[in-house]
Amino acid sequence: MDTILKIFQITELRRRIMFTLSLLAVYRIGVFVTLPGVDRGAMSKFMESNSQGFLGLFNMFSGGAIEQLSVFALGIMPYISASIIFQLLTVVIPTLDRLNKEGEQGRKKINQWTRYSTVALSVVQGFFIATYLENLNSSSGAGTIVHDPDAFFYFMTVLTLTTGSTFIMWLGEQITERGVGNGMSLIIFAGIVVNGVAIITVFIGGLEAVATRCIEAGVQTIIIILIIAVIALFISIHYAVATVGRST
Repeated sequence: MDTILKIFQITELRRRIMFTLSLLAVYRIGVFVTLPGVDRGAMSKFMESNSQGFLGLFNMFSGGAIEQLSVFALGIMPYISASIIFQLLTVVIPTLDRLNKEGEQGRKKINQWTRYSTVALSVVQGFFIATYLENLNSSSGAGTIVHDPDAFFYFMTVLTLTTGSTFIMWLGEQITERGVGNGMSLIIFAGIVVNGVAIITVFIGGLEAVATRCIEAGVQTIIIILIIAVIALFISIHYAVATVGRST
């Protein structure tokens, strides 16, 4: 407690903490802003029956943005993907490697290209999400998720999701520069903390699945061992009878 109190006694550190919390609050509020032309209630019903799959896992790490059909549904993942791509390309492409070794100026150039790539990835992923939502209309069983799946819906979905992802990227950079640092990691952490109960549920479900598989594997192993033992016993008896027959 003394350490925590001393932290808040430092003016600069207190300002950075409050700035970080404010931007994280903006991020969490944005999660509840719904995409235009969709039914959030129908999507919530669909997520209730699909919370244990990959979609549920993606929704969990996005802070519930998928379930809410939020403008932040893409989250920070396009930026993370673009960063990983450029880290790999730095090893392969000599030009990027030289820029990375030039210091701050080179890294700023790579960061700028990473931002452009984030926008491009957001456009592609936004189009796939629009297509996925349209396909859910006939297969979700929860009602009509997209009211009017026309070209305008695709345009607005891609534009909104790309803008939302770019805004989250900007929030992360502001937290890194003017807040406590590691803005992207804090945004991911904020989404995980909000869905802490869901994470525990998924973790327990995973343990139960692993335990079930282990039990099934153990039973199958025992059955195989018993079959081998019975076959070995049968061969031994047959060999013993044959030996006795030859001796008589």
